[in-house]
Amino acid sequence: MKYCTECGQTLEWKTPAGDNLERLVCTSCAAVHYQNPRIITGCVAQWQGRVLLCRRAIEPRTGSWTVPAGYMENGESMEQAALREAREETGADIRLDALYSVFDIQAINQVYIIYRGVMRSPHIAAGVECSEVRLFEPAEIPWNELFYPAMGEMLERYQSDLARGRFTLYTGTSVSGRVSSIDKDQVQ
Repeated sequence: MKYCTECGQTLEWKTPAGDNLERLVCTSCAAVHYQNPRIITGCVAQWQGRVLLCRRAIEPRTGSWTVPAGYMENGESMEQAALREAREETGADIRLDALYSVFDIQAINQVYIIYRGVMRSPHIAAGVECSEVRLFEPAEIPWNELFYPAMGEMLERYQSDLARGRFTLYTGTSVSGRVSSIDKDQVQ
């Protein structure tokens, strides 16, 4: 960002009065332009034990596989955003069951909020951001082609949770955090 969205003048990095961090501040009208982490929402969805993944057709990491996820829009809830992203990217109709993973990737200023869900039917179709969508048996997941390591760790945990019928909630960062057990009877 180079110019103020209020008056069009240039911005400079400085610490506004009453703040403790440098922010982009307008050199003319003194409007403060906050730059905060972006929220990514998505879901790990399954159909009869197979996990839904989509192959990215856009940067970054074109060709890698991931769960359907994307930026949350203004005016929508986290759940609405997760369902919208899944529908846009895979065409899937999904019922969200519960929050599954919340983590941040500080290096790129993103917070991930991932739900777990069940597809209402096996119908899928690649959206414009995906070159392919597919349901994977656990042994078929393309582990070496996943979007980034935290995605692989989440999918490994999900497969283990699904197999034992008891789900966990992960909170933390992309490199460290905490897993809490949740009885499936506690989650509706």
